[in-house]
Parts: sequence; structure tokens; C-alpha cells
Amino acid sequence: MTYRLYYWDSIPGRGEFVRLALEDAGAPYVDVARQEDVGDVGTHAMLDLLDDAGTAFPPFAPPFLADGDLMISHVANILLYLGPRLHLAPSEEGARHFAHGLQLTLTDLLTEVHDTHHPVSVERYYEDQIEVAKQRSRAFLQHRLPKFLGYFERVLHTNPAGPQHAVGDKISYVDLSLLQVVAGLHYAFPKAMAGFAGRFPALAALHQRVAERPRLAAYLRSDRRLAFNQDGIFRHYPALDSAPDSVA
Repeated sequence: MTYRLYYWDSIPGRGEFVRLALEDAGAPYVDVARQEDVGDVGTHAMLDLLDDAGTAFPPFAPPFLADGDLMISHVANILLYLGPRLHLAPSEEGARHFAHGLQLTLTDLLTEVHDTHHPVSVERYYEDQIEVAKQRSRAFLQHRLPKFLGYFERVLHTNPAGPQHAVGDKISYVDLSLLQVVAGLHYAFPKAMAGFAGRFPALAALHQRVAERPRLAAYLRSDRRLAFNQDGIFRHYPALDSAPDSVA
């Protein structure tokens, strides 16, 4: 069965977390909006599904994944579904729920990252809310980001199986998602993330190991991998970046 991933065609965004799992597992999938032979038709198909009043379980927003007739929305929910099928989740029930909780925590982090550049409204341009964005970013980099990164560093150190993985002794979708988060933070906040490896060595080592996995390394070098840009969750605005001591 070939999975169908529905997400915007020009940004990595939240859809990238699903792509990483599919790519690492070598799973057959179609990135619907990015099919070269359909162009905008793929995006329109996604929008049609969002607006279809006859859909039994309508998604609110992309990304969503179709597996046959089954439609699953929300990144953490999609990965909860895919994890066991792609061998990217622990087999023990308690560990699976812990992994899901970690993914939900990353969802919270992504929301806070997004709010650094759009703290007032997503309907307004960044330039229309820049002063509030500066305040929000300073608070995020000084207080919230160290809390999130410190938590995941602790999760790695307290893993009974060792700090090579977030959960258990094998790769999971959480490890793949941490790769994307760390990469995105370096893109958005290069000053704040300076010295990251010294402050969060287990996270830095995990990022390196995951990036070197054969299928992922090939994907990261390919044109299938969308670059971070100013339309996604992680955006680099120099005015919102702070010196490294803001996240020490």
C-alpha cells in the first residue's frame, strides 16, 4: 500500500516530520501536492478534501495522511499510527505512549517557535507585529527554549537503554523529529544556538547520528528535501535572534 501525504508543496513545515519517518523507513508514499505530473492539481485535491462536507472524518488542516480509505490528521497522531507500521516506535505499550507524549511536547515547541514571528495574528504580516515579535522572541529564547532543550537532553540521559535514543534502544520517530527541530532552530536562531553542542551534548550527538542514517542522509542530500524558508515554521529574522547567553 502506498501512503498519500497531503501538505503544502513549498515549505517543509509540519509535513516534514511525516516525510522523515517515511523516508527513513523506505516506505512507499506519494507527496500529493509535489507530484511533478499534477502540479497545482495536487494542492487543489488537498484543499478539496479539507472543504469536503461529505468526508466522514474531515481533517482541519494539513498535514494529513491517507492509508487506503483511512485519513489521519495531526503530526503526532500520524506518527502514532505510522510508528509501529514502519518499525519506528517501541513495542511496549508504556514506551509507545511516552514516545507519543514526547512528540506532543515537540508540537508545543513548534507552536512557540511559530509565535515568535507571529505573536499577534497569523492573518497579519510579520512586519506588522515586529515589535511584539521581538518581545516574544526574547522571552522564548531566554526562558522557554532552554526548558524544552533541557528536557529532551534529560530524556536522553535518563533513558534506561542509554542516550543514543529518546525511547528504548532503537530509532523512533521521536529521534527523527528531534533532527528536524534542532536543524530548524539552527536556521531560525543561529546566534542563540551557537554553542548548542556544548550545552546539550546528547541532543547534538543524536542529531548527528540520525542525519548519518543511510536513507535519511540520501534524502537530506536530495531535491526531495525542502529547504527552510521564510514561509515555514522556522524563519530566520535577524531582529528576533539573540546572543548565546540568552539560552544558556
